[in-house]
Amino acid sequence: MKSNTGDLIFTTFFAIVAGFLTSALMLLLLGLNPLNVFAEAVAIMFSDKYNIGDIFVKSTPLIFTALAFAFTYKANLFNIGAQGQFYAGAIVAISVSLALQNFLPPAIVLIITLLSAFVGGALIGTLIGFLKARFGANEFLVSMMSTYVVQAVMNYLLRTFLKESKGEYPQTDAIDASIRIPRIWEGTRLHAGIILSVLVAVCVYILLYKTSLGFRIRAVGLNSNAAKMSGISIRKITILTFLISGGLAGIAGFTEVNGVQYMLIQNFNPTLGAAGLGIAILANAHPIGIIFSSLLFGGIEVMGNIMGRMSGLNIPASFIQIMQGLVMLFVIVSYFIREKIAVHRNKKKLMEAMEDAD
Repeated sequence: MKSNTGDLIFTTFFAIVAGFLTSALMLLLLGLNPLNVFAEAVAIMFSDKYNIGDIFVKSTPLIFTALAFAFTYKANLFNIGAQGQFYAGAIVAISVSLALQNFLPPAIVLIITLLSAFVGGALIGTLIGFLKARFGANEFLVSMMSTYVVQAVMNYLLRTFLKESKGEYPQTDAIDASIRIPRIWEGTRLHAGIILSVLVAVCVYILLYKTSLGFRIRAVGLNSNAAKMSGISIRKITILTFLISGGLAGIAGFTEVNGVQYMLIQNFNPTLGAAGLGIAILANAHPIGIIFSSLLFGGIEVMGNIMGRMSGLNIPASFIQIMQGLVMLFVIVSYFIREKIAVHRNKKKLMEAMEDAD
C-alpha cells in the first residue's frame, strides 16, 4: 500500500525523535543530563574536521548496504543478507589487493578490486535469487542464513590462507599504501569512497526510475501476476535483482578494506547489514533518500563515539549500538504506522466513493 510524502515525513520525524528521547531516558538512568551530554557531543562533533569527516566515512558503507536492501525491496523481495555479501566483497577485495599490489599500477589494481568486490557480493546474491526463482525458497531466510555461512568462511580463511605473515592474529597483512582509496580531505580519514557511494546511489535511482529494467523490477514489486501476464519473466527479474543487490553490498566491502581498515579483520563491522536495512526503511527505499539517511546514522555513530570519550561521564561503549538500535527500532515501527495510515486512508476513500455511487 503506497503512502504519501506527508506520511513519510511525519513517521520519519517520529522515529528519529522517539529514538533520541529513549536514548535520553537511558542517560537519565545513568545520572546524566541528556541535554548537556547531547549538546556537548554535537559541539565537539562539528568543531573538529576529523569528526565531520568521520560522519561521511561511517556513512559510505551504510549507503551501499541500504541500497542493497532497497533494490530488492522494489521488486517486493527481501535481501536480509547484505552483511554476508559485504563480507564476501571484503574477502575478495583483500585477496585481489594482496595478490596484485606488486604487479600492476595502483589505479588498475583499485579498479579491478572494485569490480571483483562487486562480483564477490553478486555471487552470493545470485545464489539467493536462483534458489528463490527456481525452487521458491524463502529469500528472507536464505539470505539471512547465507550471512552465517560467509562469515564462517571468512573466519576460516583468516586462520588459514589469508592469515598474516607472522601468524599471530586472525587477520590479513595490510595492503600497500599505493592501493588504498585516496583521501580527499587532509587531516581526516575521509576517502573517495563517499563520492563513489553517492554516484552509485544516483545510478541506482536512474536504473530504477529511468530505464526499462527498472520499470520491470518495480512492476514485479507492485503486482507480480500482472507483470507476468504482460510478458515479464519473474525468474529473470528475481535473479538479476539479487545479483545487483549483492554486488552493491560487496562494494561496501571494498570501501572498508581499501578505504578504512587496509586489512581484513575477523568479524569487523558486524551490524552494517542490519543498519542498512533500517536506513532503507527510513528513506522509504528511495536511493537518493538513502544518502541522507546514511549520513544521519553515520552522525549518530560518531556522536556516540564522542560520548564514550567525554571525560567524567563513564558512558559505556555499548551506548552507541543501543542508540542506533533504538532509532532503527522506531524506524521499523514507523514503517508499519505508515502502512496503517495508508490503509485507513484508502478504506475511507473507498467508502466515500461507494456512498457517492449510491
